[in-house]
Amino acid sequence: MVKSPVVTGISPKEGPPGTRVTIRGEFLGNKATDLIGLTICGCDCLLSAEWKSDKKIIARTGAAKGKGDIIVTTRGGGTGMCTVQFRAYYETIGPMKESAVWIEESPMQSLAWGRRSLAPTGYTQEDPLGLSNEGNEKKFPEDLRDLFPDGSGDLSQENFTPGWFLLENHHATSFEDLKAGLSYLRRRVESQKEGQLSFLKSNAGSVIDQLDTLMTLRDRITQDNKVHGKEPVRQLDVTIRGSIDASHELFKDVLVRKEKADATRAALSAMSRHKFLFCLPNTVEKAAAKNEFDIVVNDYARVKNLFGKTEVPIFRKVLEEVDIKILAIRQQLHGKIREMPQGVEQQKKMIKALISLEAQQAGTSVAGKLKIDDPAWDAIEARAKHLEETFLKAYEQYSGKESHGSESKSRTDPAVTPVRVQFCEEMTEIAASQFPDLWRLGQAHFNGELRGASPPKPGNFKRIILTAIEQFCSYLRSALLATSSAHRSLVAAVSAVKGLPAWPSSSPSLNFLITWLPHCLRYVRVSYATLIRLDLPNEALDIVLKFIDELRLYCMSTILKKANERVKKLHEKEQWELSVTEFAGATSLPAKLQEILVEAIDDAQLACLTPEVREGPLLEPQSDGQRELSKRFQEILTSFCTVIETLALQRSDEDPQQAPMLSQLIGFPAALLQQQMSTGDKREWANPAITWEQRLLCCLSNCIYCNRIFFPKLGSLFTRHSFPVPTLAIENSRSTINGLFASLLEMYVEHKSDPLVGTIEPSMYLGRFQWDQVGPSEKLSPYAHECLDNLVSVYSEIFAISPSLLRPILEPIVQTVAEELARLMTCVQKFNVNGALQATVDINVIRDAVRVYSNETAKSFFVEALDAIPSVPESEQRTLETVKTIKNNIRLQIMCLQVVDP
Repeated sequence: MVKSPVVTGISPKEGPPGTRVTIRGEFLGNKATDLIGLTICGCDCLLSAEWKSDKKIIARTGAAKGKGDIIVTTRGGGTGMCTVQFRAYYETIGPMKESAVWIEESPMQSLAWGRRSLAPTGYTQEDPLGLSNEGNEKKFPEDLRDLFPDGSGDLSQENFTPGWFLLENHHATSFEDLKAGLSYLRRRVESQKEGQLSFLKSNAGSVIDQLDTLMTLRDRITQDNKVHGKEPVRQLDVTIRGSIDASHELFKDVLVRKEKADATRAALSAMSRHKFLFCLPNTVEKAAAKNEFDIVVNDYARVKNLFGKTEVPIFRKVLEEVDIKILAIRQQLHGKIREMPQGVEQQKKMIKALISLEAQQAGTSVAGKLKIDDPAWDAIEARAKHLEETFLKAYEQYSGKESHGSESKSRTDPAVTPVRVQFCEEMTEIAASQFPDLWRLGQAHFNGELRGASPPKPGNFKRIILTAIEQFCSYLRSALLATSSAHRSLVAAVSAVKGLPAWPSSSPSLNFLITWLPHCLRYVRVSYATLIRLDLPNEALDIVLKFIDELRLYCMSTILKKANERVKKLHEKEQWELSVTEFAGATSLPAKLQEILVEAIDDAQLACLTPEVREGPLLEPQSDGQRELSKRFQEILTSFCTVIETLALQRSDEDPQQAPMLSQLIGFPAALLQQQMSTGDKREWANPAITWEQRLLCCLSNCIYCNRIFFPKLGSLFTRHSFPVPTLAIENSRSTINGLFASLLEMYVEHKSDPLVGTIEPSMYLGRFQWDQVGPSEKLSPYAHECLDNLVSVYSEIFAISPSLLRPILEPIVQTVAEELARLMTCVQKFNVNGALQATVDINVIRDAVRVYSNETAKSFFVEALDAIPSVPESEQRTLETVKTIKNNIRLQIMCLQVVDP
């Protein structure tokens, strides 16, 4: 950025108008034309300024007065500033003193002291006070211009200030002497008034002579007006003009006859010397018929040089006939340069001949009958139109083939090239063969080789190039990318605007896209490399580059879509093999997902993610490629979560819709247990007929494994290829898998807890049991035994699959059991002493047994149940001993429930 000019010094720092000053500073312009303004004390001094360097300017001051700034204005830096000031003042200027500016004459200079002021010595005035300057030789110590900024000590100036004069000339004079000087000045003024009157008296004769001369002059003018009128000069002008017209009329006929004779002799001489002129019309016509346009141009140029400005009628008539022949040849050439197809060199040759003939025929009588502003531009437009028509013809041909069913055959027969791929090959071949000719023709036009009388149109040619490339990309985009709904709507909108027929809407299969899209991408890249070698502008190349990036992105998206389709079918291949050593209970399902992802990323890397010439990385941060990768990757992980959910919810007819209530007390059939032991419990893990509860536990284990280990580990697949890790997709998928885990966990807990809790009340009141009729006992109640056994059964089922699920599942089940016990104890209307002791022992034993899996809510329910039981005086010690004894008897169950999950 150019800095503003700064003035830091001026020499001299004061002076009258016209003083030559040297201005120094910084950023005063790089050349003389940069200086566009200079003011000194508010006066424009640009006309006298002389730029020396960026730090020095020489100028002359103007008619300014007082102190002021020196402001320099440059073209690039604008109006500047200054750190110094210049003081301008006026000095006494007489008739014999040079001055650089015009000084208005003051009335005081002519009238201050009468006629004596006209003498040169009148400006060196004697002291008007008549005092001696003895003792006043020293200059007054202060600058009087500061004391009197608008005054002056010069008697001849209009702004004369007496104070200035006295301080300058009589600052050491006494007051008495000044009073005497004032009296002297008064006497002198009175004497001057008397001197003027005496002058007129002494020169009365001369004054009278001057008056007589003026009277005589007036009488002579009056007499002439009477004789010649009031305007004698006008009559003299009319007489002179009449003489001029008469002289012209006298010699007019002679001059005309002479000119005609000279013209006739010149025409006869020319006809004898240039007989070939009369044969020229036939000569150029025969040469044009043979396409020998060089001969036509040379002969016509020779005739124009020799006879182009002739005034001989016969020559003009022959030239007009030749011009008519040349006009017909120009029309013929103009039609031929627009005929397509043809070679670009032949087209350039005819354009040069047409430009030459047009330039030579300019100014003739037939020039206006055929006006070709720019034949080269017409050739460019014809070639561009031919390229556009070729594109459209190929598009209509191949889109018609697909609409008639040719595509279905290529899908069934892999050896047949699909119609879309054939169209891509044809379009790239057209672009690689015809577009370079259009570009070279345009370059020859703009570098002057084919330039005519009209100036070139770079903007229009740029539009033609961009339009051709856009059409090339639009046709390919319509055929190759219009498969998704988003691309299809976009291409349909573009086709409607440009008037293009829409490609048939049948969508290729994913197998077709994965097989042939990389092939199409290679063809487009070959055409792109051809355009790069032509040295096209970046704006044109960026259009193709954008399409290539879209094709690469679409290819990557297609590969990931195919991977997503494979992921959706993983539930068909689940064998329920617990092969994951990192997490107990997880199956091989995540490993199969990883295999699909690795294969998909490797295919994408090979097909489209490796950039070539002038291509950038497709997966740059915040790019469409990264967003598409993240979107498709998240779809894959979401599909995987859906597979887990499908496996978890999938039940066979043999699977019970609700867990059986395992109650030996109320007679739930032991035969069913034996049947389950003889059939279901002996099934191997690799057998797909394992129970639905076991499959649900495996799905829960897969959810935890994916959330904690597998999903975060997937980022390494992208890091290995130096791709950006789709962190957002991974985190969203972790959130999805967490939601699925919560849903499946709730389902399993409900499936297990409802039957378990449902057996407590029937078992408690079996055989019309009443709490107010309980006898002495030191054993655990049957319902409490059964409740603990059922909890141990659930524990064993979970522990066999995945110990990590113990706490998430048992905590809500224990909470439900505690809530049911609190409800039952609260609903008891009456306890006897033994009943209260038995209930207290039961609740304490159950609470101590499940303490590891009791949350705060469950603990509060146990406390509520104990509070509902009436207290028995002096029974605390007995209760503790009974609880200890019972816990020792059922220590195996308690030991199972005391194992903490890993």
